Amino acid sequence: MEKTNNVFISHYGKDDEHVQRLKGLLKKNGRVLRNSSIDSTKPNNAKNENYIKGLLSDGITWAGTTVVLIGPETHTRWWVDWEIERSFKEGNRIVGVYINGGSDSDVPENFQKYGDALVGWDTGRIEGAIDGSINNWENSSGEDRDPHWPSDKHIC
Repeated sequence: MEKTNNVFISHYGKDDEHVQRLKGLLKKNGRVLRNSSIDSTKPNNAKNENYIKGLLSDGITWAGTTVVLIGPETHTRWWVDWEIERSFKEGNRIVGVYINGGSDSDVPENFQKYGDALVGWDTGRIEGAIDGSINNWENSSGEDRDPHWPSDKHIC
């Protein structure tokens, strides 16, 4: 039986290939991610910051869960930090997933504050983090790591 999740995938634009890989990885296991973020499947060339924030806010509100792809440049992206903070304000579950090449030092500042779970590139761990059965933080090698923000949000 196929399971569907409405998510907003926050990512550095040049890591877009990992958005598609994540959706493909989980689809092989019978899970469909309906992604409301802006990615290569539905690009947007808008330049007006308020217009972009409106689009992103609508997607974040619709999703209920925000997945943050953690790669080498993620922590330097202003938009990613904004999306995480907006997700927190909306009450979304916020899940971090290390992509290939991502390290502990690549975790964005707002994820450090608001993240609920942080896992490696492993189907079962990602699914558990999205569903809320996994709430721990892992480092990029898969070992337990202390979160900076205690998680008490639950998926309804």
